[in-house]
Amino acid sequence: MIHFESLYFQKINFTQGQLNQYAKSAARDLKIAQESDVPDVVFKFSYDALIKIGITLIAKQGYKVRSNAGHHVKILEKLSRLLDDEDVVVFGNKMRQSHNFNLYEGGYAIGEKESREYLGFVKSVFKKAKI
Repeated sequence: MIHFESLYFQKINFTQGQLNQYAKSAARDLKIAQESDVPDVVFKFSYDALIKIGITLIAKQGYKVRSNAGHHVKILEKLSRLLDDEDVVVFGNKMRQSHNFNLYEGGYAIGEKESREYLGFVKSVFKKAKI
């Protein structure tokens, strides 16, 4: 059983419509990433899709993510546990660190190869999540 800490998660009864909307949002971001030729866009929307996949699966467990410092780390941890896939934490945190560096530290341009590797990883997570 997975423990959802109250600092990061709130127990909520979601409607099927709400769950579907979360899944559609993740799929939309993945589609944008797949259709772009701009590495930074591919990366940003791949990362957003990964986080939204986590939010969707957590919602299916009856929990809403609270927006607190460190909540993306918690989303990745729970997603990894829900999918029983340690790579989600490893690659997800690498993506999170790159995202944060790019956002808060002035960043760097994500390369074509790196962005495509991340996209491939997120596509595999999406497939495994079956949302």
